[in-house]
Amino acid sequence: MDHRAFKDSLYAEFGRIGKALANPHRLELLDLLAQREWSVEELARETQLSVANASQHLQILRAAQLVSVRREGLYAYYRLADERAYRLWQALRELGEARLAEIDRIVHTFLGNRDEFEPIDALTLLGRIDDEQLIVLDVRPAGEYRAGHLPGARSVPIDELATRLGELSREKEIVAYCRGPYCVFADEAVEFLAANGFNARRFTHGFPDWQVAGLPVERDGISE
Repeated sequence: MDHRAFKDSLYAEFGRIGKALANPHRLELLDLLAQREWSVEELARETQLSVANASQHLQILRAAQLVSVRREGLYAYYRLADERAYRLWQALRELGEARLAEIDRIVHTFLGNRDEFEPIDALTLLGRIDDEQLIVLDVRPAGEYRAGHLPGARSVPIDELATRLGELSREKEIVAYCRGPYCVFADEAVEFLAANGFNARRFTHGFPDWQVAGLPVERDGISE
């Protein structure tokens, strides 16, 4: 056996995945695709890319088998290939947090002191998920909520929160969550709720992290 040829061929295949990840737009696309299935046009709007540019990035991710595509008429709908694709992004994110001080500086610069409102972690939240004195608030867009959410969570998208405060009780504690640890929707929701007299906290992560941890989720009113 030609060991050098074997190693070169093997690591070249692994390198395809590394190459696919080596772009900030593609990392953001993976993060979004963890929420639900998206069309190319939707992803382009969300990431402020041109449709052609978004499509090109998705093709690179697909070539590395990180995403899959479903076609319906003239439209292409993308989703993560499987849970391992999200775990890869999750591992990269956690390594960056541990090794790159610049990440912490950027988060602090743009999001301030996030610990001010006592963030709650997954295991603590799981232990209180059936607490009648707790409101779990999903502030992602409604389509992402419908694709999957924490058990018993209420859908109040961040852009509707100001007009729907009457649906919430100031006598209960509120935990808001969104897409993940760097999604600003939950931070904005907690800050707004606190300013309006609510006892609000932020879940430290988001729906995808909750899901890949094997914790219970709901889809279409059905618990999994």
